[in-house]
Parts: sequence; C-alpha cells; structure tokens
Amino acid sequence: MPVPDLFTEGLARGWKTHNGSRLEQDLTLEADVAIVGSGAGGGTTAEILSAAGFKVLLIEEGPLKTSTDFKMQEAEAYPALYQEGIGRMTKDGAITVLQGRAVGGTTLVNWTSSFRTPEPTLEHWAKEHGVKGLGVAHMTPWFEKMEQRLGVAPWSLPPNANNDVIRAGCEKLGYHWKVIPRNVRGCWNLGYCGVGCPTNAKQSMLVTTIPATLEKGGELLYLARAERLLIDGDQVSGIECLALDDRCVAPTGRRITVKARHYVLAGGGINTPGLLLRSDAPNPHGRTGKRTFLHVVNFSAAQFDRLINPFYGAPQSIYSDHFQWDDGTTGRMSYKLEVPPLQPSLTATLLGRFGVDNALRMEQLPHTNVMLALMRDGFHPDSAEGTVELRGDGSPVLDYRMTDYTWDGIRRAFHVMAEIQFAAGARAVLPLHSDADYVKTLADARSLIDSLPLRLYRTRLGSAHVMGGCAMGEDPRLAVTDSLGRHHQLANLSVHDGSLFPTSIGANPQLSVYGLTAKLASALAERLGKA
Repeated sequence: MPVPDLFTEGLARGWKTHNGSRLEQDLTLEADVAIVGSGAGGGTTAEILSAAGFKVLLIEEGPLKTSTDFKMQEAEAYPALYQEGIGRMTKDGAITVLQGRAVGGTTLVNWTSSFRTPEPTLEHWAKEHGVKGLGVAHMTPWFEKMEQRLGVAPWSLPPNANNDVIRAGCEKLGYHWKVIPRNVRGCWNLGYCGVGCPTNAKQSMLVTTIPATLEKGGELLYLARAERLLIDGDQVSGIECLALDDRCVAPTGRRITVKARHYVLAGGGINTPGLLLRSDAPNPHGRTGKRTFLHVVNFSAAQFDRLINPFYGAPQSIYSDHFQWDDGTTGRMSYKLEVPPLQPSLTATLLGRFGVDNALRMEQLPHTNVMLALMRDGFHPDSAEGTVELRGDGSPVLDYRMTDYTWDGIRRAFHVMAEIQFAAGARAVLPLHSDADYVKTLADARSLIDSLPLRLYRTRLGSAHVMGGCAMGEDPRLAVTDSLGRHHQLANLSVHDGSLFPTSIGANPQLSVYGLTAKLASALAERLGKA
C-alpha cells in the first residue's frame, strides 16, 4: 500500500505555497509573522503561532521534497537536501558540516536522536552566561509537550548490529550506555533517515508542524533565499528574498519582498548570524556570529567477523555518556559516544584513502562498524570555537579554530572507541586518520593512537550540529538576544533556533531546539496578542 503524500493531499485542499523558481514576476507577501527557516525552530514556531490565530509565512531557501521524492538514493538526496549540496565545510575546509536545506530543514535528514538538554548544560548557561528562566523545572513541561507532539520515545526494537557494538563493548567494560529516544511513529526500520524518510515515519517538520501551519491558513515560500532584513531604526520593516532556480543554486532574477508585524529567524547556527551580518543589523558589541560551536566529531572504524550491515536499521539507537561529564562541566574536554549509519557513498568518503586502498576498505562494509565521539565544546575557555563570517558573495561560512584542549579530547576518544570496539569483538580497528591503518590488537591501537599527529586535514573530522552564533543572555554586551529570544536592538525581531545556545549542549540538539522554541513561541504569541 503506497504511503500517502501529505503535500499532494494538502495542496489539493487549498494549502497555499509559493515556489520561488516558478515566479514570473516580483512578488510581495504579507503576514502577521514571517519566519526564516523551516526546520526545528521555524516549524515549531509556525505551528504555535498559527494555532494562536496569527497568519504565518514560512520562508525556506531549499526545495519542497516530499515522501514521493525520497528514493533512498544518496546521489539524488545529498545535493537536493543538504546545505551547499552536502559540500558545506568550515572556512579552512577541514571539517565537513552536515545541515539540511529543504522544507523541514535538518529535521528532514537527521538521524532522529532526541535528547533533552542535559541538566549540567542548563545550569552552566544560567551561571556563566546570564540565561534566565531555562532551568530544568522551566524546561521539562516544554520537552514533554514536544515529545508527545513528535512521538519521541526510546527505540523499542533491538538495536542494529552497528549500534549494538556500543552496548556490547560498554557492558563488557562496565561503561554506562542507554537507548536513544527517537522522533518516529510507525518506523519501518529502513536505516536511510539521512536521505529523507519515504514512509513519513520520521516526525520531521515536513509531516508535522508545517502541515499543521498550512491547515490554519499559513503560507510557505520555498526556493527563496532571505537575502537581507530591511531595517528602519529599531524595527525590521521587511525581508528582501531572492528567488532561486529549481536546483537551489542560482538566483532567477525575481525578488520577493515580505512584510510582517514580527520577524523570526530560524535558519540555524550559520545562516541566522549570516543573515544578520548581511543585513548590517545592529551589532554594537560585536556578538553576532561569535561563539559558534559544532560538537566536532572524530571517528573510529572496526571490522568484525560477524555481519554488521550498518546501512540497515535505526541509524542511532544506543549511546554512551560515560565520558560526557566525567571531569565536571568545565574540566577536560568530554564527549558523547554514538554511531553513524553507513550508507555506501557517505562511508567511502569517511573511510578515506583512494583507489585500491579505499576499495578494499569498502569491500568490508557489511562487516564494518564506525563509532563517533561528539566533543562538548564551549564549556571551557580553551575549547575550540567558531565565528560566522561572510564570504565575498555574502554567503556565510564558519571559521572554526581547533585548540590543544580539544585535540586532547579527540585523542582520548580514539582510545576509548578502540577499547569498546575490541571489547565488542572487533578483529581490527582503524582510527579515521590519514596516517592510520587497521590494527589487530588493543595494544597496537594504543601505540598507534599515541603516535598519530592530530592535525587538520590528517584527522577525519565532521559535525552535524551547529549551535551558537546568536547567543541568548540578559546582558546585551555579551549576547545577541535575551532569554526569550528577543533581539537586544531590534524590537520586532526574534531568534528561534540553535544559534541561541551559549555553548554546545552535549547531546544531539533537535529536541533542545523543539523545547526551547515551543517555550519562546508561546511567549511570543502571548505578547503579540496583547499588542
């Protein structure tokens, strides 16, 4: 039985959408609230405001792709659904940054892991960054609300073999592990979450909050880049958008002007500060784009005699926080352990080398596990951090500077991942580094890891989590917005996305964005209703 396409049905019922690539003339759109970005922050905000009776316009740079478009083909999905055609990197080209760029944002292509913001993180924000009203007691009802809305629950099926490596290794070594909560309903356990869910099981914004917004009379503008905010004194008076071609590559020459009472930026930790910088928005203390964090990730591969088939099954279902807070909040660099799904194209890039060497590594894919460590950056003054800048063409780029403190965490994570993989029965382990090859014993792995020069380009690094860049806090000298997401200098502008985080959070961030923006959007609806 075919899966119904929600957008085909909704458009037939009268949902109002605008495809920027098909505009034959310039366009002006009006709304009560205009929201830039349709991911976790934008989608959540749109549903809450439209339910409160406000006319909402969602603006998305990427295309509208739905369940009928998702064919589980990497070659089609990556260029269509990811920022910069999956080519987004840090300024120096050393770290790959995976972010979504389509209706639904990164929620369309993430691996469904859904964690509440850790309590030590919320406490740190209050104590060190002047954030108010976001303690555990404040946030718990909002996390509960969004968990119910999006079907978030610990994955109930047995983990696939790729994830089970963490469980088996940690159990043998006495390390803590736990089941990951996932935002799915009726999941088919296909494993291809990263290229768009063909069954609508993943409760992304595409199948939840955006349809709910359109049902309430909201509108969606896609294939349109928010080029700049029009600013008049302490007010935003409009947004100037550029229509893009159907490949989301080049402007068509058409322009869309958006007028609203209130404006919400929800483009994420690179695009939101980028838009503010491009607009010459007030930035008296130079905070826009500063303190941007990545959870920079390193990887360890392992070969097993048993079948792993890491391309099938829930991509992430087991994690370990054993080393996440082992030296307190601000001690040595700490990290969360998970696995990535290993579809062939992504894996060929990840495993490295070229020609025969790469082919031999790929030949073992059915027997290969990869583990990753998410560095908890931003808590210690010596940790790596980034700054969002503009390229010559106005596009945003993240200048992310690694530090010895962070490299120390990466080396320790290499050691722990190898230890867990061998404990789980690996026959050989490979730290993903250009100077490394598979080794067959833990002793050899330790010697190899200690000898590796941990440098950019030689160490395989990546990230799918961009946080910060428009940090919230009550002191305008240190923050871009207040604790309610209100821009400190522009009265009718709010930020509702992960760029608000003053540090990384130490967990996959989507539920943190859902819970936070649900709280902020509800407060915004109340303020607008009284205005």
